[in-house]
Parts: sequence; structure tokens; C-alpha cells
Amino acid sequence: MSLDLSDPIYTDEDKARTYFEEVRWPNGPVCPHCGNADASRLYSIQANVKHKVREGLRECQDCHGQFTVRTGGVMESSHIPLTKWAIAYRLMSGAKKGMSALQLQRTLGLGSYRTAWFLAHRIRESMRDVSGELLGGKGKVVEADETYIGGKPRKGTGDGRKTKKDRKTPVAVLVEREGRARAVVLETPIDGALKRNIAANVAPGTHLHSDEHKGYVGVEKLIKGGYHLSVTHGKGEYARGDGTHINTAESWNALLKRSIVGSFHHVSREHLSRYCDEVSFRWDRRDLDDTERTAQAIKGGEGKRLTYRRTSRSQEQA
Repeated sequence: MSLDLSDPIYTDEDKARTYFEEVRWPNGPVCPHCGNADASRLYSIQANVKHKVREGLRECQDCHGQFTVRTGGVMESSHIPLTKWAIAYRLMSGAKKGMSALQLQRTLGLGSYRTAWFLAHRIRESMRDVSGELLGGKGKVVEADETYIGGKPRKGTGDGRKTKKDRKTPVAVLVEREGRARAVVLETPIDGALKRNIAANVAPGTHLHSDEHKGYVGVEKLIKGGYHLSVTHGKGEYARGDGTHINTAESWNALLKRSIVGSFHHVSREHLSRYCDEVSFRWDRRDLDDTERTAQAIKGGEGKRLTYRRTSRSQEQA
């Protein structure tokens, strides 16, 4: 294992706090309330258990707001020790096929499944790409593919849908050759949604490769300056000598499905997009080591919040 549990950041709360501060604020603390980075106007407040003053508390003299390294990020309002946050970030950033909430609960010794489930989703929120950068570009190849996640409803929970695909949730993925991936969960029917996804995420001039799905017909109009090539899977064609294929995108799909089958077992429709974000995060950083990938996940949590609430359907699975 590359995870050394004897490292102080996993056993000492002060060391863990210092680690998170160094990752989030490499040039010194920054007030999350007003953005003040002047060290002379940020001062530390002595911890005091009796007066409920927590460790690592600072106050900004510009806005008089108080904050810790948890403030203004996915860890805000969490009572989980930072040592356990550090382990969870490292495990989820390094596990190729993901880690279930039950496994996190056992590994971290958390008091409830709900705590572990919410912790995992907050880390997935950290991993969500908010850069808005388009995939591809002039002369680059982006592969487009679609897959279906889910299966037959349990006995007594059927919703009246008849066909196998109608019981599944469609996911569209776009993958750059030797580059990044982006996946979105779609509503059915997916024909128009496939084009909208490409228009929103692929740069002009990109060469798009896909299968023969009718949803890609005419997509070359959306990538002005690029072209669209496809392979016909229905006829047993998976690659051509000119380099036309979508094997990279299918590899991403296989990784998502292996994660669900092997680790999560079931993923609700409401939260499937978060699992897609997690798979894409590790895919995009597959050339980094676990330490660097973990640091980027922690940094990605800055400015994001995720609060716990229930939806109309059961969520607490996986």
C-alpha cells in the first residue's frame, strides 16, 4: 500500500490541520469571507475548550469574520476529525474503482453509515470539474459514447417501464484522446441530449468519433472546422485503419460500470452524476501519483458546499 497510516497527518489532528492548510493556502491563509490574504491582518485565536473556541481558528481584521481551514469548503460544519478526512481523501483519490461508504465506515471507524455516505459525497463534490474548459480543439480527437446504468427493479418496486433500457439511466461520455473525460447523466429520449452535450462541451475544430447512434447524425454542424467519423458496431466494426474508433470512451464506460458492480453495487439515479465526476477526476489525473491526486481533490473542495438532505427516492445506497 502507498498509504502509510503511521504518517502523522493520519494520527495527529494538529498535523492534519497543518497539512490541509498547506494544501489549501500554499502562500499563507486567505480569508474565505472577503479574500484578504494579508498575513498582518489575519491573526490566530487561542483555542479554549471551556469557551468553545476551536483549534485553528483565525479572525480577519478587514471583515471581522472568523474561519478555520474547514470554512468555505466541503468540510465546513463537519464534526469528523481532520485525520479521518485526510485518510478518506487519500483512499478515494487512489482507489481506481472507488470505495463504498460501508468500506469507508469500517476503515475510518465512523459511527454510522449515513456519516460515511455523506463524507464520500462531499469528497465527490470536491472532485467535480467546475473549470468550464471545453474538450478537444483544432485537430484534436474527442470520442463520444453512451452507456446505460442500472438494471431490473426489485420485486414490487417496478415503475411500469417495459424495456431493459427504459429501466436504466443513460450516461453520455466525451473523452479526449490522451486527455480528459466528461460525463453527464441524461434523460430519455437521448437523441437531442447527445447533441446538446456535444455543443456544450466540445470546442470548435474538434474531430469527433462516435458509434452509429442516430443521435449523432448531423453533429458535424456543432463542431465547425472539425469532422465527424463513426464506426458501426451493429455490423461488428469497432476500429478502422484510419484510426477511427471509440475504444477510449468505451474504456471509461467500463471503468464506471466496474466501479458500480465491484464497489458501489447500486447507485441511485439522483446521485449517479457524482459517481461519474469521481471516475472522471481519477481518469483526468491518471498520470499523477496518489499524493498529488489527493492534494488536487482537497484543493477542489474550496468554495463548494454540500448539505445533507433527502430526496423522494432512497439515496443511502452505495
